[in-house]
Amino acid sequence: MSAPVRVLIPVGFGFNAEDETAAAFRMVGAEVDQVHLTDLFARRQPRPIPQYQVVAFVGGFSYGDHVAGGLVAATRIRAHLRDDLSAFLAGGGRLIGICNGCQVLARLGLLPGPEEGPPDFEARLDLANNDRLGYRDAWVRLGVDRKSTCVWTRGLSTIQVPARHGEGRFVLGSQAALDRLEHRGQVALRYLDTAGKPTEAWPDNPNGSTGGIAAVTDATGRILGLMPHPEAFLYPWQHPDYSRRKKEIEAREPDGLAIFRAGVTGF
Repeated sequence: MSAPVRVLIPVGFGFNAEDETAAAFRMVGAEVDQVHLTDLFARRQPRPIPQYQVVAFVGGFSYGDHVAGGLVAATRIRAHLRDDLSAFLAGGGRLIGICNGCQVLARLGLLPGPEEGPPDFEARLDLANNDRLGYRDAWVRLGVDRKSTCVWTRGLSTIQVPARHGEGRFVLGSQAALDRLEHRGQVALRYLDTAGKPTEAWPDNPNGSTGGIAAVTDATGRILGLMPHPEAFLYPWQHPDYSRRKKEIEAREPDGLAIFRAGVTGF
């Protein structure tokens, strides 16, 4: 029997939802360590980062989202953990960033990353304010892009999870950069309208991202950054239509849990 996948969840300084994310990984058979960023910066952790198979940056409001969402956390992580994360990724590690964690990965330069070669920690992607200013909390429908190379969405097609953010509009430097991202299969998830089509329109797309982009991956497919919250749909009864569609919803694994299961499969 193979050893469980080991997962590291950095915590503290305004990150939250770490318990839900840890529960998700444990439900799919992984072992989880939650370690405060202060301890990671000081190298006080159960094992070195490269000895984990997965690192998960969770949602919340790290450092109060001062300046911009995830920017301060990304700056400190780059200063203290760049070499550790480089070694972790060089060894085949997988990363997921959820909401504020997605903002961290983008501003850390790990998403979308360079077109080839190891991570260079140069930011190429921003998460701007929602088109309709303000924080929106609602369930969304997401479609997996057929060209996506992302390991976290393997075997999935359409999923439903909550989205709750005020700063989640994916912005790249140019249309050419966006075209390259789409051509290379690095758009992992898109917001869908009621007809199942990618949409930029509110409220099905809560932030107005071009092309309905809700999640992106890196060139290897091992790093996923998504603004919606898969850790908030781990049990059938969490679905808002559960009381009316109980049998239908219970007939399949909750969509959020399916993302975590895909992420720990194949090691």
